[in-house]
Amino acid sequence: MFPPADGLLVAAMMESSRPALSVVAPCYNEQDALPEFLRRVGAVLDAVGGTNEIVLVDDGSRDRTWETMSEAAAADPRVMAVRLMRNHGHQLALTAGLSVCRGERILIIDADLQDPPELLTGMMALMDQGADVVYGQRRQRDGESLFKRTTAAAFYRLIGRLTDVEIPADTGDFRLMNRRVLDLLLTMPERHRFIRGMVAWIGGRQVPLVYDRQARVAGESKYPLSKMIRFAADAITAFSVVPLMASMTIGWVMAAVGIGFFVYSIVGWLMDANLPGWTSIMAAIGLLGGMQFLMLGIIGAYLGRLYDQSKGRPLFMIRDIVGGPK
Repeated sequence: MFPPADGLLVAAMMESSRPALSVVAPCYNEQDALPEFLRRVGAVLDAVGGTNEIVLVDDGSRDRTWETMSEAAAADPRVMAVRLMRNHGHQLALTAGLSVCRGERILIIDADLQDPPELLTGMMALMDQGADVVYGQRRQRDGESLFKRTTAAAFYRLIGRLTDVEIPADTGDFRLMNRRVLDLLLTMPERHRFIRGMVAWIGGRQVPLVYDRQARVAGESKYPLSKMIRFAADAITAFSVVPLMASMTIGWVMAAVGIGFFVYSIVGWLMDANLPGWTSIMAAIGLLGGMQFLMLGIIGAYLGRLYDQSKGRPLFMIRDIVGGPK
C-alpha cells in the first residue's frame, strides 16, 4: 500500500500518462481485413494527432489474426494486441479491450471497416462541443441482405417499445465515448452484455452522427441468424421485464377463456344440449398447455441469466498481451 501522498502521486502520474485516444477493435477471423484496417486507422490517427493507441482483441480466431496483430504490435508502438483464452463472443471481447485501454477518449469500431474510421474527426468535433458519447447512426446499410436489414429494423423498434431506456434505433457499437462513461460502463458486472444499451442507460449527453454503413472489406459476417436471435434475446432480457409481465396478462386471459368454457358447459348441460366435447376440450387443453410452456420458457430465460451471473466467473480470460505501454 502507498501512503496517501504517494498514492496521489502515482494516480497523478497514471493520469498524465494516458493517451488522448484509444481505438478498440474486437476481431474474430479478420486476418484479411486487418492490414487495411490498420492502414486506414493509422492514417486517421496521424491526422488527428496527439498521443493515441490501437487495442486489437483476438476473440479466439482460427486463422492468422493473432499473428497479424502481433506483427503489427511489433512494428507500431501504438498497437496493443490482446489474445483471449478462447472465443467469448463479440460483446465480451469488446469488454476485454475496453478494460485494458487507457485513453481519455475511446473509439469502438469493428475491424471489418463497415464503419468508416474516417468519421472519427467528426465525432471528435462533437465531443469537443460537450458530448459524452457520439454514436454512429446508420442511414444506409450497404452489403447486407434485405432479410438482415428488415430484422435489424424490427429489432430496434421492438426493443424501443419494450424498455424504458431510450436506445437509439439503427445503431451498433460504433461510437466515441469519454473516460467517465467508460469507467461507469466497466463497473457493470453483466455477463450477457448489450453494450450499446448499457451505454444508453448511463445517460449523459449522447448525440448521433449519421452515416452510410459500407460493405465489409474482406471476410464474411460473424453474426449468423442463430447468433442474431441470441443477441436479441440478451438485449430484451437485459433491459425489459415486459415478457415476464406478459405472462401475468396472458394468465388472466387464459383464466377468462377457461371460465368461458365452464359457463358454456353449464349452460349446455342445463339446456340439455349436445356438447362438442372432445374437440372443444382438446382445443382448450392445447391452447392452455402451449401458453403455459411458452411462459415457463420466458421465466427460464430470466432464471438462466441469474444462474450464470450468480456463479461469479470472470467475464473473459486473457492469454497474451503484445505491445502497449512498457
